[in-house]
Amino acid sequence: MKKTFPLAVPNKAPERLVEAIKFELRKYVKRERKKKLPEGVDFWDFDCRVGTSVNEGTQLHVAELNEAVDHALAEGWDTIYLEILAKPGIRTSKA
Repeated sequence: MKKTFPLAVPNKAPERLVEAIKFELRKYVKRERKKKLPEGVDFWDFDCRVGTSVNEGTQLHVAELNEAVDHALAEGWDTIYLEILAKPGIRTSKA
């Protein structure tokens, strides 16, 4: 998913927009995790980027997305760009 969300919409409270964005993110991740795993893969991993636009963004873990959306609202961003790409993940044993 590569999508830009507005954080300032007339006649809508910014807090409600943030809740809607978080809901859509959770729904997308849940849907991707339900997909059948390829052979030899243990789980679905995600590459995530968050920024003000497509060209600007920082890499984040999927668990940090909600905090990033809250941070964008607190900083007063007009829009937030979210990129979540599913990739196969293989578990490694701890030493």
